[in-house]
Amino acid sequence: MTPFGERVRQLRQERGRMLKDMAAHLGVSSAYLSALERGERGKPTWTLIQGVLQYFHIIWDEADELTRLADLSDPRVKIDTANTDPKATLLANRLAREIRGLTPDELDEMLAVLDRVQEGKVACAVPSDAQAPVSPR
Repeated sequence: MTPFGERVRQLRQERGRMLKDMAAHLGVSSAYLSALERGERGKPTWTLIQGVLQYFHIIWDEADELTRLADLSDPRVKIDTANTDPKATLLANRLAREIRGLTPDELDEMLAVLDRVQEGKVACAVPSDAQAPVSPR
């Protein structure tokens, strides 16, 4: 299952919607929508994402999050490690080979490491000469 497929299924079930009704609204087959939810189809098209947003009446932050999940939901990932440290190539290849054997807890641990790295990069993006706002006395 992909992050997008998991979220779409969750939304559909929370709102009591039938797969066949949603598929008809989106103009796709029930089999396609089911495969998309299970992660057996690639990244959804922009048109399909917009249809899902409209179908569930999703706006603002929730729409941004679903769009982000769609972008992260290609089950056939390709990683370009050209011009990187050789360890990056090693990591990418080992991950590709061993990912199916990782437990949910191990995946959570690895995602947490990547989240910390990303948070560190965001923190480093703040100029060092930035001053904290002065509060009135």
